[in-house]
Amino acid sequence: MAMADITVRGAGAFGLAIAWACTQRGARVQVVDPQGPGAGASGGIVGALAPHVPENWNPKKQFQLESLLMAATFWAEVEAAGHLSAGYGRCGRLQPLKDARAVELAHQRAISAKDLWQGQAQWQVRPVTDLGPWCPPSPTGLVVQDSLSGRLHPRQSCAALVAALTARSVPILRDAPDAGLVLHAKGHAGLQELNTAFDRPMGNGVKGQAALLRYDAGAVPQLYADGLHIIPHADGTVAIGSTSERDYDDPNSTDAQLDAVIARARAAVPALADAAVIERWAGLRPRAKSRAPMLGQWPDRPGHFIANGGFKIGFGMAPKVASVMADLMLDGVDAIPAGFAVSDNL
Repeated sequence: MAMADITVRGAGAFGLAIAWACTQRGARVQVVDPQGPGAGASGGIVGALAPHVPENWNPKKQFQLESLLMAATFWAEVEAAGHLSAGYGRCGRLQPLKDARAVELAHQRAISAKDLWQGQAQWQVRPVTDLGPWCPPSPTGLVVQDSLSGRLHPRQSCAALVAALTARSVPILRDAPDAGLVLHAKGHAGLQELNTAFDRPMGNGVKGQAALLRYDAGAVPQLYADGLHIIPHADGTVAIGSTSERDYDDPNSTDAQLDAVIARARAAVPALADAAVIERWAGLRPRAKSRAPMLGQWPDRPGHFIANGGFKIGFGMAPKVASVMADLMLDGVDAIPAGFAVSDNL
């Protein structure tokens, strides 16, 4: 192989997506991860691509909007290159409204979405009776339906990115020396390294537990009910997640907290009452101190860059993160929004 222009350390959602964006622009890239692709949180099962509510607008919400709107093209190009499906679909989302105050807020957000979402997606308040048997019950008889939310299968998405990179002759290695510019995208382990390097908390891993059920819901929206993401995947499964645990003994084990999540999902969505649980998953998701993804140059380490802190929205942010980091590393163009810079976590 010719000498790499960029070494990407970390083969999760951010690392693989950035490697793909740089490869598309003609860079020579190598990806290095001792655990292999999708070994951390990016190898999970949920895959909810869900927007923030359309109010109190800020750079983080604008960035996420742009990324969600980029997703269809991004994943289509990945799938065309590697001939593997990422399980992507812009299926929308339904959310039950629990009381009159929630209904009032939902109507206000429908108005603001027309402006903030730039006419490219809708936020509507609709009767449950209009939406068929997949729609969960709602105390008010009303739900929010948005057309911006999407879903993908995290493991399939990592595999699709690996296939696309392999088709472009990008090596994905367990070990290799740095060559060229270096991107650090190592998830929760990378955050621990940054905590040590800067001698202050930069972020941490938050445990999540999720379940996969055997139920073919068909081409229906994802659901957000009783605080849970319920994602109908294209492969005839439904993912449910997740817990958020700061304190835990084993980051990779499941327990009674997941049992409670499954019970809540069955209660919220009667169609899932008898669906078999086919997998229980647990892992650590990287949460930066600022809560936004942490992007940019590594202070005082010329030629080194950081992309970390995807937490629950890593796959949803990945298309835009990949574009912004390719701009920075290849062209020296810094388009990182306020609140996302590495310095915001110092």
